[in-house]
Amino acid sequence: MKQSAKKMVLSALTTLVAAASLTVATTPQASAITQVTCGVRDDFALVYGHRLSDGDVDASYCWANAGETTWSGAYGLGWMHQLSSGNNVVQWHGDGRWQPDTPIAKWTIYSFPSFPGGVRIDGIKIY
Repeated sequence: MKQSAKKMVLSALTTLVAAASLTVATTPQASAITQVTCGVRDDFALVYGHRLSDGDVDASYCWANAGETTWSGAYGLGWMHQLSSGNNVVQWHGDGRWQPDTPIAKWTIYSFPSFPGGVRIDGIKIY
């Protein structure tokens, strides 16, 4: 092979490898957030509230792993009385936006005594 042909092939391969590595380096992570059974663990993001379909029947709902999830419909969690971040930095989605503006730090508990029916929630995000 002539010297100029070798340089052209090497240049093309270098460009191809550089483009492929850039593609791999910029691929976003998949959302791995998962609803889990709360049990006795305190490191999960925990919401104490009730579904729209149950009215006043309260229950605990827990999530693990970074990511975000939203839900809708009568069988989704609709109102929360308390949120515990556990070993996570979190926000909840309600009233059309992620709240609060500054995510909630690890090991923080929010209670909503001024809202006896609870605060609207239709999503949770873990950082």
